[in-house]
Amino acid sequence: MTSPELAVVILAAGKGVRMKTALPKVLHAAAGKPLLGHVLATAERLGSAGPRIVVVGAGRETVGPWLAAAAPAAVQVVQDPPRGTGDALRVAAVAFGTASRVLVLSGDVPLLKAGTLSLLAAAMDGTAPAAVAFLTARLPDPGSYGRVVRDESGSVLRIVEAKDATEGERRVDEINAGVYLFERDFLRHALPLLTTENAQGEYYLTDLVGIAVTERRRVVGVPVSDAREILGVNSRRDLAEVDAILRRRAADAALDGGATLLRPETITLDETVVIEPDAVLEPFSTLTGATRVGAGARIGQGSVISDSVIGARAQVRPYCVIDRSVVGEGAVVGPFARLREGTELGPDVHVGNFVETKKARLERGAKANHLTYLGDVVIGERTNVGAGTITCNYDGFDKHLTRIGAGVFVGSDVQLVAPVSVGDGAVIGAGATVTKDVPADALATSRVPQTTIPGGGAAYRKRRQAARDAKTKEA
Repeated sequence: MTSPELAVVILAAGKGVRMKTALPKVLHAAAGKPLLGHVLATAERLGSAGPRIVVVGAGRETVGPWLAAAAPAAVQVVQDPPRGTGDALRVAAVAFGTASRVLVLSGDVPLLKAGTLSLLAAAMDGTAPAAVAFLTARLPDPGSYGRVVRDESGSVLRIVEAKDATEGERRVDEINAGVYLFERDFLRHALPLLTTENAQGEYYLTDLVGIAVTERRRVVGVPVSDAREILGVNSRRDLAEVDAILRRRAADAALDGGATLLRPETITLDETVVIEPDAVLEPFSTLTGATRVGAGARIGQGSVISDSVIGARAQVRPYCVIDRSVVGEGAVVGPFARLREGTELGPDVHVGNFVETKKARLERGAKANHLTYLGDVVIGERTNVGAGTITCNYDGFDKHLTRIGAGVFVGSDVQLVAPVSVGDGAVIGAGATVTKDVPADALATSRVPQTTIPGGGAAYRKRRQAARDAKTKEA
């Protein structure tokens, strides 16, 4: 659909009453992206010149700012009061510019593929140019969808909204998908001909089909090969259904790209996640946002990863939580590790079980294998951080940085009170509380000297037992 110039109109003015929500329906997310975001992405994949026009109405105080941030090139037009889909297109007409064709999409139909729209354009060109082409589908239970009425030769006669249909028309199983391609010249004179003479007292977009037929203009109804593409979201159940389909598409794309998904039906993938070849995702893993998993990496069972980069051949062992972090090539994380925002693990770093990091940078080969908190810290190559170590980065008012050099050994149960630095090759004794900078190759300890009293343990137990016996006699 690269020629002729195409204006794309996305209808996003509805209230979404059946969603029972304060959030505008088109901003509810499916597979990690708002419904309207999916539709805008499809419009962009068409690759055609022309404006992208979004008709907003109810909830525009929320939809408008989202659009300004997510799709700043889109033109927003306001439909107020809401008077039907035909009126929405009339409102949008002021922004058509020089486009010679107009594509109309719904902001709550996120499954539609750009390839299907290309077929719609091809059908419109056909043997003779058409005034209108629209998508249809056959459903066993058409429900509230508008019915497509054809004559004996199969030519489209009209689209009838369910509320206006006769009993015979309601038995028709071919429905209108709500996706239209119009010739601009036809719209110029046809839009003013719309009336509100119908059951809902609204201007119906579907009436444009009847007008074209009356004028003996060519009208094409194009069946979709997969009826799921035209599923709209009108309820939370609908939202759950399209979310599941989008996530399955993401899983299929990963599989087709050479990744291994163990029990893919249990794995949750946003549409935006990228999985490189030979990566392995174990059951019940969840990957969302702008996450990328490198070639040959393995994501353990039950891990939750959002907006993060996992390097090639890295291992994320089971039940880790990783958010806005970078895991380097060949690094090993977990099990049961938590990497918070701003964490950067270099190649071959090991971060083990029950380790939490935040704004921590660990250089190549550094290790923190268990029971440790590393926040606001830079750790050099090959440094080993012992169990129970804490960077005390917060003084109640501000966060402070800890710097640990290369080849440092940090013993167990160490507290590093920031701001503080430890030079290359230093050794920090177990149980130390480090409040001053430690020079390179120095040994730092802060333990109270151990006192050993021979027989003291036996004497202690004897005193405690006597006290317990005396209490028992008093009772």
